[in-house]
Amino acid sequence: MAQKFVSMRNLKFLLYEVFDAESLLRYPYFEEYDRKMLDMVLQAAMELANGFLWPYFQEMDRDQPEFVDDQVKVHPSVRGMMKEFGKGGWISAIVPIERGGEQLPHLIADSCQFIFAAANYSASAFPGLCDGASRLIENFGSRELYDTYVSKMRSGEWQGTMALTEPEAGSSLSDITTMAEPTDKGYYKIRGQKVFISAGDHDAVENVVHLMLAKIADAPAGVKGISLFVVPKNRIDENGKLISNDVVTSGVFHKLGYRGCPIVQLSIGDKNDCRGYLVGDPHNGLRYMFQMMNEARIGVGMGAAAMASVAYYTALEYTRMRKQGRKISEKDPARPPVPIIEHADVKRMLLFQRSVIEGSISLLMQCSKYVDLQKVSTGDEKEKYSLLLDLLTPAAKTYPSEMGILSISQGLQCFGGSGYCDDYPLEQYYRDARIHPIHEGTTGIHGIDLLGRKIIMNNGKAFELYLAEVQKAIEGAKKISTLRAYAQQLSETLEKLKQVTSHLVSISQDKGVEYFLADATHYLELFGIISIAWQWLLQAISIRKALEKEVPTAESNFYQGKLFTFRYFFGYELPKIEGLVKRLTNSDGLTVEMKEEWFSD
Repeated sequence: MAQKFVSMRNLKFLLYEVFDAESLLRYPYFEEYDRKMLDMVLQAAMELANGFLWPYFQEMDRDQPEFVDDQVKVHPSVRGMMKEFGKGGWISAIVPIERGGEQLPHLIADSCQFIFAAANYSASAFPGLCDGASRLIENFGSRELYDTYVSKMRSGEWQGTMALTEPEAGSSLSDITTMAEPTDKGYYKIRGQKVFISAGDHDAVENVVHLMLAKIADAPAGVKGISLFVVPKNRIDENGKLISNDVVTSGVFHKLGYRGCPIVQLSIGDKNDCRGYLVGDPHNGLRYMFQMMNEARIGVGMGAAAMASVAYYTALEYTRMRKQGRKISEKDPARPPVPIIEHADVKRMLLFQRSVIEGSISLLMQCSKYVDLQKVSTGDEKEKYSLLLDLLTPAAKTYPSEMGILSISQGLQCFGGSGYCDDYPLEQYYRDARIHPIHEGTTGIHGIDLLGRKIIMNNGKAFELYLAEVQKAIEGAKKISTLRAYAQQLSETLEKLKQVTSHLVSISQDKGVEYFLADATHYLELFGIISIAWQWLLQAISIRKALEKEVPTAESNFYQGKLFTFRYFFGYELPKIEGLVKRLTNSDGLTVEMKEEWFSD
């Protein structure tokens, strides 16, 4: 089967017709670019994906990393990929020009990451981690740290990681036990263990640079006592040579999916000779790390949507060529079978996939544009985009992650029994996708973050800004006669979100925080569905404007397909909020009051 990862036409529709990426080029920060250059970047990303990522997608799953002689060995292609990403400037795409970067808008850079993740998610993680880790050093580290590590990471010669998780702490970072002992020699001695560290060790690079969380002796308790350190696998000695830094890989995890990128366990300082270099000020590590974590969360959402995208196009091609059965209205068994895409239920499955994927990409691009506008704005405008981005991050990470699994499942269903076999790649996409609701904060954590912090922060200012953004789309759609009913539907839905939110805040006041947050995951699901509906309404406005003009048949088919997918989401997916509203306005506290001992055989 020929492979299509993404729809470049849909990417450009979103970039230029919905989010007006060209408007960013009016700001001095992005004035070096024009539309032609942006398109060239997108095309170069597609060529890189086709040439260096996609060919090894299935091989990297089959020939997964191995732990041999205290070294993690990855697929041989990774070394070449890293060099290509470094040489092409992809690891520094959004870095300012004066620091050797490309200074691309996030809207474009994130679209490229979407392409890379669709071609080979495991491979895309290696340079992505380098990018995030190097920018942490750049933004918060000393000049010496920057000069020592960043150029090597951005060239693809050295790997970067984020080393947070520990065996007993998991997502509860306040409980980490990795310790940093000060010395009078400009470094700290680090001792502890880390687990689930993506790209934490491998033979495709000369060195691995961990951005590691640890606690300095006598630090304040909890998250306020966490500091951030650069902890390389190999440090540079007085002669400029790389020598061991007492960071040892003690194991590599064997995973359900996402197998091409190793996830390792690290033992740090067993010989009391691990040197770590403080980034920024002591006890501010979690604040610094959240820059990388929040970017990674958007990246997880992008990766989830990308994986669902390639699964959808694989299923779409199969349903067009696979012939089976006849139209239900056709009674003559002598008639030839029809392509299964002609069956209504198959169209439903394809529409479901497309509605999830293209709605998710739109929400992620909305976040990317907020990042760009935050960068070029000042004062109240800057705060506005910062608050909106903060509020939307849990949904932008979680909706594509959770719904992407269901989307790929429907793609697998289109294949029937063949989809359950490894003759086709859907089973790998299904396995690979299961990591997304887990890493960079589980769905449950993001639910608590959204309801327990983001909704009420700044006296609800972020939530009010969000409501205003959705209302703006509603008002725009009301001006188009064919969209008024949909605008009214979303308006009524928005009122229900306000009512649910107000009810839950009152629960917090009446019954306490545990009852308030008991169903936070369901609140996040509700918020996510409404946010995707908002994005589809924005797309529908642009679709209707385009259809008012005379367009070629291929363009008309594109817009009509988008329009039907929009109608599908409002007709099939948005009504699903009714059950969530009913549950969230019930105050029985069932899950709080259930006791552990009642989970008996």
